[in-house]
Amino acid sequence: MFKTIEEFLINWGHESSSTQKILNTLTDESLLQEVSPEDRTLGRIAWHLVTTLDEMVSRTGLEFKATPHDAPVPEEAAAIAKAYLSSNDTMVAAIKEQWNDNTLNDVKDMYGEQWSIGTILSILTAHQTHHRGQMTVLMRQAGLRVPGVYGPSREEWAMFGGEAPKV
Repeated sequence: MFKTIEEFLINWGHESSSTQKILNTLTDESLLQEVSPEDRTLGRIAWHLVTTLDEMVSRTGLEFKATPHDAPVPEEAAAIAKAYLSSNDTMVAAIKEQWNDNTLNDVKDMYGEQWSIGTILSILTAHQTHHRGQMTVLMRQAGLRVPGVYGPSREEWAMFGGEAPKV
């Protein structure tokens, strides 16, 4: 759990920029990539990350303008990337303006449970990381170049003149 707003913002800055990098790589065609007909498509997972900012963080009482959680999934990858950028920017600005370190201890009803805002932000971060991992697998299946997140991707190793670690 985060102990200060600054600690969250530093961590979230890395995580959200990594998500934005992934979203910026998507193509309109790749949005239809799926593991199976019973599972979310790549586009649906990407959109879920966008709309979760509204769905989850607005439950804390933070006031900000974000893409509504019930908005329909766009057919254009650029629209998804743009919506994430906008929603994320307004969320971060609102956190800086409306919260202080003590706010992290405030307890809110989340899905019938009582969570501190610090816990909510930790879960938001883990949730995004989880779905970003799903997306990178689907991106590979769709033939897209996967950008590195916590280190270089296979393609980035080659750009650096190195060889990706053997599996």
